[in-house]
Amino acid sequence: MPTKARSRACRCGDRAGDVTGGADIVERIDRLLPQTQCGQCGFDGCRPYAEALAAGEVDIDRCPPGGDAGARALALLLGRAPRPYDRARGAHHPAPAVALVVEADCIGCTKCIQACPVDAIIGGAKAMHTVLEPLCTGCELCLPACPVDCIVMTAPAPTTDLP
Repeated sequence: MPTKARSRACRCGDRAGDVTGGADIVERIDRLLPQTQCGQCGFDGCRPYAEALAAGEVDIDRCPPGGDAGARALALLLGRAPRPYDRARGAHHPAPAVALVVEADCIGCTKCIQACPVDAIIGGAKAMHTVLEPLCTGCELCLPACPVDCIVMTAPAPTTDLP
């Protein structure tokens, strides 16, 4: 018999509390995930993790970028007992970070481009690469891919609100 859970936070009256499957619950779970696409949960991105959560195949504690707050939000949505995220999967970094290529050290190998799950790094072979900051999720998958360690994680540039 299918298990039903109702989110106390949802007052919209939809049927998204059905955790046995369906696109609606997968969408709601995916919206709670940080969209880093880092793979620390053991899946190739946030959407496959959301699908596995909706199917009841995995627990809510597998997302380090979401931290404890993310695990609590997933528990609330899915009607599961809250628990902290699994620290063995990686560290939670509450402040956002973005990759920065140190131009003087980049050899243009393209390994960082291949490793980036969101296509935030651009450049050509044997040419310097750069990170498109608005696209970078801070997943850090480019760091181990770089053979010359020319990528550093840094705070994003401050945004200016234009009138």
